[in-house]
Amino acid sequence: MQCGFGGISSRFSRLQATFAFGTPALAAWAAMPLRYLLLFLGVFACSTSAIFIRASTTDPFVLTALRLVLASAILAPVFFALRRRHPGSFTRQHLRRTHLPALVLAFHLISWTLGARATAVAQSTLIVNLVPIAVPFFLYWIVRERITRPEVVGTVLAIVGLVTLSVKDVLHGGGSAAGDAICFVSMLLFALYLSLGRRNRDFASIWLYVIPVYAQASVVCLLVALPRLHTFAATSAREWSLMLGLAVVPTVCGHSLLNAAMRRIRGQIVSLCNVSQFVFASIMGFFLFGEVPRAVFYVAAAIVVTGVVTVVLGTPPEPEVAA
Repeated sequence: MQCGFGGISSRFSRLQATFAFGTPALAAWAAMPLRYLLLFLGVFACSTSAIFIRASTTDPFVLTALRLVLASAILAPVFFALRRRHPGSFTRQHLRRTHLPALVLAFHLISWTLGARATAVAQSTLIVNLVPIAVPFFLYWIVRERITRPEVVGTVLAIVGLVTLSVKDVLHGGGSAAGDAICFVSMLLFALYLSLGRRNRDFASIWLYVIPVYAQASVVCLLVALPRLHTFAATSAREWSLMLGLAVVPTVCGHSLLNAAMRRIRGQIVSLCNVSQFVFASIMGFFLFGEVPRAVFYVAAAIVVTGVVTVVLGTPPEPEVAA
């Protein structure tokens, strides 16, 4: 009986160890379906960004600033808890290294808010999520990672897709060609932001890097939005609800899940899955705003996805990095 109880106790201990947070056993256990489920939940959460932006009537600069302020306030307790858990893990040197990423993130979100207002939900989301195409070039510039032939081919395909997507707007004067261009600039800024994050991945925790970046970016956006703050309908429950939703769903939840996926799933796979945001966004845009994607959208989307798949499949596997 004692032996039987000891065996049960031993098995229970092994099971408990398996579910312990952050252990290698968890990474090795049969949790991959859950990881992919969480990844796609993160992708879906991020895809709601264009929906919240289009639904809100708040000035784009004010919307971006308050989005970051709320997200920073929500995540602040996490930052201070991690600093207590890891003494000396966030110094002035670490703070200095977050200045440039914060500036890039601020201008990415400002341009994204402007672009999402200027063009269709599906179209803006497709363009801004071409990050896997641009990231290799920024990585080569910042950390000297070699660009492969498939990455060049994929980039050409993506550009062809973008031209296909926008040429009708230019010819017919639909007014969204400028929105497409703004979204493309926003995508480049986001690619640069992610590349800077790769250079700074030696922080003790992803949150010790991301939360200060969010906080500083909120200050930059507040300064830009200062002349327009008086336009915000501070008494509107609807606008506050949309603002809170924008901060919680795509910013805190979406980015958190994507960052978690980057630690447990190959980065190329995460990037490829993240491109599917435009699928979720187009479905929501159809039901919420009655936006029916044009036939050319599907052609352009197929070309763009082909380019992304070419890049991802042609990228060599990355070495393991300690969390």
